[in-house]
Amino acid sequence: MKIKINRTGLLCFWVLMVLYGLAIFADFICPYAYQDENRDFSYCPPTAVEFQDQGRWVRPFVYGRALTFNAIHRRVYVIDHTQKYPLHFLKGGRLFGVDAPGRFYLWGADARGRDLFSRIWYGARISLSIGLLGVGISFILGLLIGGIAGYYGGWVDNILMRVCEMFMMIPGFYLMLALRAAVPENFNSVQVYISVVVILSLIGWASLARIIRGMALSLRERDFVLAAKTLGVPDIVIIFKHILPQTISFSCATLMLTVSSYILAEAGLSVVGLGIQDPIPSWGNLLSDAMGIVPVIFAPWILLPGLFIFIAVVCFNVIGDSLRDAFDPMFNEKG
Repeated sequence: MKIKINRTGLLCFWVLMVLYGLAIFADFICPYAYQDENRDFSYCPPTAVEFQDQGRWVRPFVYGRALTFNAIHRRVYVIDHTQKYPLHFLKGGRLFGVDAPGRFYLWGADARGRDLFSRIWYGARISLSIGLLGVGISFILGLLIGGIAGYYGGWVDNILMRVCEMFMMIPGFYLMLALRAAVPENFNSVQVYISVVVILSLIGWASLARIIRGMALSLRERDFVLAAKTLGVPDIVIIFKHILPQTISFSCATLMLTVSSYILAEAGLSVVGLGIQDPIPSWGNLLSDAMGIVPVIFAPWILLPGLFIFIAVVCFNVIGDSLRDAFDPMFNEKG
């Protein structure tokens, strides 16, 4: 079957590839480690890169910043033209940066003086991988349970579908909170990450299982399945070799649409303090700084993680829609 994916879907695919590439190579691309902080630069605005000095083109550099307070005790960062820090490249295993005591904040700093650019790309590792891992587990559970229920039918189908309905009848957000509340508070960052992945996968598998079950009910009556039964092929082989592969195309399109909901779910947990904990960054807990109106007004760059959540969610949704159209027989016949 010839698959046609529209240009918008391809564009979103490459945007996601860029996001994942920056996340994977964050150790090289980011000028600072995610935990590198300097409280003297709390909410420091983005640093401007200078290319001219007294009208002459010079090596890129940044000026130093001096912290002062105005009449209402608001932090004000004044540019110190007596301090110049050349911008260096490919030094110390980093793509770019400046030597201490200078600080280079490409996208500004957070409340503890940590580079937001660096924390966003380190946080992308958490936010983008949680969606894929959670969907991967949901994909396996949904295919397995839905395929078995649809193939055997009868009492097996009834039991498995009632279990699915039990998961689906509880609102996803409240189920997520209940499962997260069962996680011990003394878990370290890795254990919290794994628990969030498991929680998200337990929320999403039931709806996929019902869809696969409906497709399996239809596929088990096809001639190639009946022929395999006649030849004495074991049921487990028929399910995994003849039925489930027929559902992969539709499942992939559905799962791409599900990844975005998992990214939003992780962000929601982290914003309210139930997900990935500081200092480990994720796009969700980076947005926790933006919970108050005052930080947003005086440091609007702390909203940048929300922009990347928006971009990733839109890209996954567009790709999912494109795959669904590509795998639709009616669409292919028109093409």
